[in-house]
Order: sequence, then structure tokens, then C-alpha cells
Amino acid sequence: MSTLRLTMAQALVRYLAAQKIETNGEAVPFFGGVWAIFGHGNVAGLGEALYGVQDHLPTYRAHNEQAMAHSAIAYAKASNRRRAMVCTTSIGPGATNMVTAAALAHVNRLPLLLLPGDVFANRRPDPVLQQIESFQDATISANDCFRPVSRFWDRITRPEQILTALPRAMAVLTDPADCGPVTLALCQDVQAEAYDYPEHFFAETLWHFRRPRPDQQELARAAALLAEAEKPMIVAGGGVHYSLAGDSLRGFAERHGIPVAETQAGKSALAWDHPLNLGSLGVTGTSAANESAEEADVILAVGTRLQDFTTGSRALFRNPARRLIQLNTATFDAAKHQAEPLVADAREGLETLSAQLSQYRSPSDWLDAVSARIGAWNQAADAARANEGVGNGRLPSDAQVIGAVNRNTDTDAIVVCAAGGLPGELHKLWRSSAPGGYHLEYGYSCMGYEIAGGIGVKLAQPDREVIVMVGDGSYLMMNSEIATAAMLGLRLTIVVLDNRGFGCINRLQRGTGGESFNNLLQHARHEKLPEIDFRAHAASLGAQAVKVDSIDALEAALQMHQDIEGPRAIVIDTDPMITTEAGGAWWDVAVPEVSERGPVREAHAAYTAARARQRLAD
Repeated sequence: MSTLRLTMAQALVRYLAAQKIETNGEAVPFFGGVWAIFGHGNVAGLGEALYGVQDHLPTYRAHNEQAMAHSAIAYAKASNRRRAMVCTTSIGPGATNMVTAAALAHVNRLPLLLLPGDVFANRRPDPVLQQIESFQDATISANDCFRPVSRFWDRITRPEQILTALPRAMAVLTDPADCGPVTLALCQDVQAEAYDYPEHFFAETLWHFRRPRPDQQELARAAALLAEAEKPMIVAGGGVHYSLAGDSLRGFAERHGIPVAETQAGKSALAWDHPLNLGSLGVTGTSAANESAEEADVILAVGTRLQDFTTGSRALFRNPARRLIQLNTATFDAAKHQAEPLVADAREGLETLSAQLSQYRSPSDWLDAVSARIGAWNQAADAARANEGVGNGRLPSDAQVIGAVNRNTDTDAIVVCAAGGLPGELHKLWRSSAPGGYHLEYGYSCMGYEIAGGIGVKLAQPDREVIVMVGDGSYLMMNSEIATAAMLGLRLTIVVLDNRGFGCINRLQRGTGGESFNNLLQHARHEKLPEIDFRAHAASLGAQAVKVDSIDALEAALQMHQDIEGPRAIVIDTDPMITTEAGGAWWDVAVPEVSERGPVREAHAAYTAARARQRLAD
């Protein structure tokens, strides 16, 4: 057997560079690159190894470990999980900074390979710089924090262990049901240790995206339910995108006359103006989708976890006779909410289920009601998005900014956002015409994802316009990757909406009976309110930046400098109290049972009444 004598780190990166995946009939590298912030735990071993393969596996430098992992996650999502990226850090804070990102990837079922440095396996220099010492268990390091947020976790304490660890990692990263983050903690002495590796270990490997077909019994039960439906609806989740099932979804809906509502992850699976598109569903949903959900008797959920924002905390689907079919590659998700499971790839499941349904089509009176609701919602959305009533001291709403940005971007543009008030408004009001045009991280609702995520999206989709929309609170949490975008010459448009604090949570605080406290800057403990110049700050990191004072000026700025390279930032002040009242659904946020304040007691009474509508059995 031919062997190659390599360090463990050299063998690892050579293996990663040899992994390919078939997409659109073409074999492409599975890993689009490596994000690296070097420290003493990875610079000598893995750093030297990455230098040797940089022509085949490029290395990118970031400014924050959590942010670079967000970029990697966004790359995977924008690639519909067909490709992924790698992140490496030193031990200690570099490693633990990525734990939040690992949780985000885990919640969203997205592939991410994390290679944090670890302590010395031989323990000769213990304790090393940044080492966490457990008083009870000498085998624990900071990297054990990744265990609960990884789909596969391993610590490499011998160089030959990667012969089994790496194929297992790839199997998880490319599996439609088990997909998620993989953590391989690399002991820093082992990174530099040499071993005689079998040469065949580094042969090019072509992975294929598996498409499991449904079980015939589950298929028959699902078809029987739908065939009797009088008010059916589809809930399209992120799995529709990952399965490349947009055409199948549209064909299914049109053939059988079933309206479609979209989750945050599923939005843009169907063009916004398709006559069967009800729009967003749930707490951040449209009136068309939520009113239909209240009446629906059979719900076909495709590729979604059905989290509380989608189901209105299990109070949205109110038809007492309603039945749920969960079409999902993961049994874990297909079995939720006492659903009728249909474990399968979304595209395969929709196409085989359609064949079983034959000539079924939902009743015309249901379709008429749906059409009327869609028309009414579009009128409400037009009003919310319109450039009216602004000026004379009144600041624009988030909805008005969204309308302006949406009107002045390409039809195939990709909008990127993550947390705060913007996702709710975007879910209702952003109009996507092209698949993948809506990129929201809302499974983990992680503030700080936005700008870093925009970088990952642009790397994955270099030919599409990428718009990052971010609030001032999220911008302040993580803005350093503007410098990374400038270094890489990535053209991003970053729209910063400054409402001077955490406006979304302030509204939630008020809505649950609380007084404004510690959310908006003016209501937080301070000696002096900060005068933050977001335009100057973005410019200092390398963006071409401007601040505008009106919606008209925003639209003009969006049309300017279309040929610039690198990031540009547009800052606009917005009203923290205005939100789109149309649409929406109840969300279970517990209100104190006891309080000296009357508004809290009133909010608790309303909360108790709302909880009575929850279906706790499922």
C-alpha cells in the first residue's frame, strides 16, 4: 500500500480539498474555502498546512470568529446546502466565539465544519495558555461546549484518527436529514505530528445529494387525507429550497389548487405574486395566510420544523378537525405536532404525492376565498410600504424603508437579515420574484449575523445583487466584517436602520404590560446619550457610506454608484414605535402572574385568555 508521510494537519486539508459534490450535473468542490483566525493553537500546524493548499482550498481572513462562522453558514444556505465552508480558530476565546454560530447552524440544519485548536494531547506543557481546566475531568476542554450544538463531534488526539473522523464528518455534512455542524477539535501537538497515510485516502471523492422517496404506506395515508380536504393549504419551509423543489411546489399547488404559505426559511420558494401565494405565515404572517390557516382542514407542511413563530405558538390552526401532514427528510421533524409523517425529500415527496392525488383539486369556493384574501393583503402591504406621511418631523417606518429598497433593487436580488423588528416586517412585506431571494436567519434569531451573512451569500452567489438590512442594535453587535468585505472587494449594499436601540423588544416589552426599560438608548441607564455616527463608522471600515434623511433620498442613494466595488452603506433614521399592524398572530411570551402594576395585570389576563386557544395535545 502506497503511503504519504504528512502531518495530521497536512493530511486533513488535503482530504478536504479532494471532496467534491455533484450539483447541476457538474462536480464542484464541496468546500468553498476556509475561514481562519490564527492563534497559537492552529497557526503552526493547520496554518502551515493551509498555506500549502491555498490554490485549491482558499483561506479567508476574518475579524471575528463568530462572524466568520456566520459567513460560512450563509454560504451554505445560499448554496442550498450543496456546498459548505470550514472555520478554524485557536483554542480558548477563538474557539468559544464560534459556539453561537454552531448553535445557529444546528437549529437551521446547515452544514458547517469547525476546526478549533485544542490543548496538547500529550499534556506535557499543561496548562497551556487559554486552557480551561476542569477540576473533575482532565479530558475536558473549552471545545466540549460544542458537543450539544454539533451533529457530530470528535477530538483528534492521534494523527490516524482522521482516517475515520473525516469520512464520518462528510457523511453528516452531505446528509439531507442529519445535516448540521461538525466539530473536530484538533489538539495542537497532534496537528504537527506526522503519520504514514494511505495514498488512496486523498483520492477525489464525489458526493451526491441523497433524495429519499416516501414509504408507500405513509404516502397512501397522506394522499387519502388530502383527497378529502375541503380547505387544504401548504406550508413551505426551507426544505423546499434545499431540495431545489420550487418548480415541484408550484406545479403541485397549481395542479391541485392548493394555496401556499411560507415560513421565514421558505419564503421566495414561490414568486410573491403567484395567485396561490398567501405570503408569510404565523406571528410575522400576512392576514391572507393566517386567516386561511385558521380555517384549513388539511395542512401539508413541507420541509419545516413548525416552530412557534410559524404556528402562532400552536394556536394558529384552529379548525377542530384539522389534520397535519409533515413532509420532511428528518423523522425528528416529520413526527412533530402529532402529524401524519411523510418522510422523504421535498421534491420527491411532492411529485409522488401529486401522482397519488390524481385529479384532486380543492373546492372553488375555497380558492375564491383565498384569492380575495390575497388581494386584500396586497392592498394592505402596498399601504404599509408606500412613501406617504413622512416628513415634518415624522421618521419613516421600517416598512417604508423596506418598500423603497425593494423597489430599487434587481428582481433577482437577495435580501439578508437576521433579528430584531426587521424580520417581521420583511417576512410580511418583502416581495421576492426569484428563488433564494430572501435570506433570513430566523431559526436562532441571531443578532450580528447580517453583515457577515451577506459576505457568505455574495461568495456563494457572486452574480446576484446582495442587500443587507440591519438595525442599529444588531450593527453595533457585529460590524467588523465590513472590513472583510472591503478586503475581498465584495459588493454589498448595507442599509442601516437607526431607531436608537432595540426597538422590537421595546415594543414587545410594552405589549406585555411593561414600561420602556433598558431597550431604547434613552430608556437605558446613561449619563449622556451616545451620538453614534454610523455613516462615519462604516466608512472607517472601508465602505462607501452616506446618510439620508428621507425615503426619496434613500431611493436616490440606492440608484447611485451602481458600478462601485466593495461594500456601500446607507444609513437612515427610523421610528422605533411603528410596526405593521396588518397580519400577525399571537405569540406565547409569558407575562408575570403577579405585579403591582395595572398594565401588567391586564396583559396577564389577556395572555391567559390567549393561551386557551393553544392545542397542547400536539
